[in-house]
Amino acid sequence: MRDPYEVLGVPRNASDKDIKSAFRKLAKKYHPDQNPDDPGSKDRFSAVNQAYEIVGDAEKRAAFDRGEIDAEGRPRFQGFEGGAHGDPFAGFRRGGAGPGATHFEFRSGGGPGGFGDAEDIISELFGSAFRRGPGAAAGGAGARQRAADTKTALDVTLEEAATGAHVHALMPGGRKLAIKLPRFVEDGQTIRLKGQGEQGGDALVTLRFKSHPRYRVEGRHLHADLFVDLRDAVLGTKQPVETVKGRLAVTVPPWSGSDKVLRLKGRGLPLKSGGEGDLFVHVRILLPEDGREALEALYRKQEH
Repeated sequence: MRDPYEVLGVPRNASDKDIKSAFRKLAKKYHPDQNPDDPGSKDRFSAVNQAYEIVGDAEKRAAFDRGEIDAEGRPRFQGFEGGAHGDPFAGFRRGGAGPGATHFEFRSGGGPGGFGDAEDIISELFGSAFRRGPGAAAGGAGARQRAADTKTALDVTLEEAATGAHVHALMPGGRKLAIKLPRFVEDGQTIRLKGQGEQGGDALVTLRFKSHPRYRVEGRHLHADLFVDLRDAVLGTKQPVETVKGRLAVTVPPWSGSDKVLRLKGRGLPLKSGGEGDLFVHVRILLPEDGREALEALYRKQEH
């Protein structure tokens, strides 16, 4: 086992704060979940945990510095029987009760297992799914199995999907989970949030687009209707149009019929490759409510 100071990359006179900071950095770097394609990451992660188990605990660090324990936390003087003057190793006690017992158990202020706050740091970084049982090396036989994933669904509006909004998903247990939507969101897409599920497992959130009263979805493009008075369709006009990113004023050219389509570039849903789809505005002509008799009389006059 390498020198724990060397493993963590800190000098022997490093402060507790510097040691903890180094452990956090290396634990995040070598965590197996962060390196699924690197089979060696598990061993490096285990070495980092073992090193912090020694120098991250005040009593163990002092014992190591005095040469009383090795880099794995084992006493260097196996078989010592003790005597009238008591146990010469501060921080150790005999684990065997019978004559000639040579096993020593280290007393640690870090709680059961003697890991100090390493377990809390790992939980903070990756969720409690990777918490270890007492004395278990990372990924070893004593490690607890990952908690099951928690599945839920979330309905989002097209506006939320288009702008990467902050939303809240309701978990099965009643807890609300805050989510920042990714830039690219598809209808039916499932996103994984590590450590955010029940019992420290991952949360799997399936995103579903809500039906929209204004827009029709076609891939990453949107379609909407724009109702225009007959007079404005004939003479042309400027008219406001609601988009998923705010209101725009669009120009309706003169003599626009109901087959006229206005294209607003970049006002659709984000594309996976970058950029956005378009919004296609379909002109729909409204006949006037007032003046029907005069309009009918005009057309009848043109017939003669």
